[in-house]
Amino acid sequence: MSGSSGNDTGGMKKTLSIWNFFTIGFGAIIGTGWVLLVGDWMVIGGGPVAAMIAFAIGAVFLLPIGAVFGELTAAIPISGGIIEYVDRTYGRKVSYITGWFLALGNGILCPWEAIAISTLVSDMFGDLFPILRSVKLYNIMGADVYLFPTVIALGFAVYVILLNFRGAKAAAKLQAFLTKALLAGMLLAMAISFVRGGPSNILPVFARAEGAATVTGASNMFAGIISVLVMTPFFYAGFDTIPQQAEEAAEGLDWNKFGKVISMALLAAGGFYMVCIYSFGTIIPWTEFVKGTVPALACLKSINMVLYVAMLLIATLGPMGPMNSFYGATSRIMLAMVRKGQLPECFAVLDEKSGAPRMANRVLAALTIVGPFLGKKMLVSLTNVSALAFIFSCMMVSFACLKMRDTEPELPRPYRVPGGKVGIGLACGAGAIIVGLMVVPFSPAALTPVEWGIVLAWLAVGLALSAATKGRHKHSTDADRA
Repeated sequence: MSGSSGNDTGGMKKTLSIWNFFTIGFGAIIGTGWVLLVGDWMVIGGGPVAAMIAFAIGAVFLLPIGAVFGELTAAIPISGGIIEYVDRTYGRKVSYITGWFLALGNGILCPWEAIAISTLVSDMFGDLFPILRSVKLYNIMGADVYLFPTVIALGFAVYVILLNFRGAKAAAKLQAFLTKALLAGMLLAMAISFVRGGPSNILPVFARAEGAATVTGASNMFAGIISVLVMTPFFYAGFDTIPQQAEEAAEGLDWNKFGKVISMALLAAGGFYMVCIYSFGTIIPWTEFVKGTVPALACLKSINMVLYVAMLLIATLGPMGPMNSFYGATSRIMLAMVRKGQLPECFAVLDEKSGAPRMANRVLAALTIVGPFLGKKMLVSLTNVSALAFIFSCMMVSFACLKMRDTEPELPRPYRVPGGKVGIGLACGAGAIIVGLMVVPFSPAALTPVEWGIVLAWLAVGLALSAATKGRHKHSTDADRA
């Protein structure tokens, strides 16, 4: 094992159970997309059936990648292990690029989720309580920013920040509560579908439809499935937050079971999405359902105001799950990069009481608090950038896992990818295909010039920071020798 990784936990508290890890990953994956965008998924796919099939394929497609993370993390259970895996197989530069992009993909979702809370409070609760939109602060990129929704979103964000400063266990307790809230939302949708709807509302199986924000572009069901499928990686992003905090696993944890947790979180999220799509798609005829603004909420509002408010509350709590998970994961990525000499050493200083990385938490706190002030349109382009950064990192971890089977065959592996090298090869292929869909110009998921500009700017900043860190490290080494 390379020098800086080892088993040195550097004071991090070992408190997380298998259930904690599951809720960290599941909560990071789900968020609020199932409420806010379920109508768009139906429209883009040409119906609930196509959307359900796409999300099922998406989960299965990512399962090999989840298994790869399980094998490597169970074998090398350290914070931000992705940097370690790639460093041991492809060297410092590739490891740095992988870690830096993963920090972008995870970290940017903290302010993104804060914006989601502000948007829900402004757009949805604002209809019920106009006072929430009574004080307009400014307009940014065509989006109005209001005082009270901003303050409320800041309250949610500060709560998550304080929990992460208190350590992984405190944050994990919040995640367990939010997981139960999300499941309650799914059960509520199922109950309403059972009482008020019926399977016939899911018909026609395919039809061109028009929603409040999008229209069906596909000409047949197969094309509809593909159109939704290329979107699913973003809505499954988050399972990588599980291995980022592996170093804080409780003593005596069954690492074989841990290796399976990531795949279980993926499958559970896939089942959750499919049940929600079916439930919302059968409450009323789906072609009518998709016409409303945020149809999942608009539909409930027309049925029962109490149910509407209950679902709205659950949807507003939803962004706290991904914010909490990505906050903790990104701070651990930064910690791992310091251990490899890729970021300044101040990012490795841990709080004596909580064991949490102090400087990383401060940086993420600043980013998260800025979120509600940016307006709901500011981070639209960063959504696709985040997805690309996430999938690129997954692809690199898959190739690292494949190479380590040859370079480190004696490495103890409590959990192994089913199918051996074939299974790992499937993970490599899945990652490469998804990355290709995002970078090939004619793909429906291809990045825009603005998004490419963000990617290149982030890479430039990262390379400059890496060079500065390396220079300081060299200067310090020369001084010690003198």
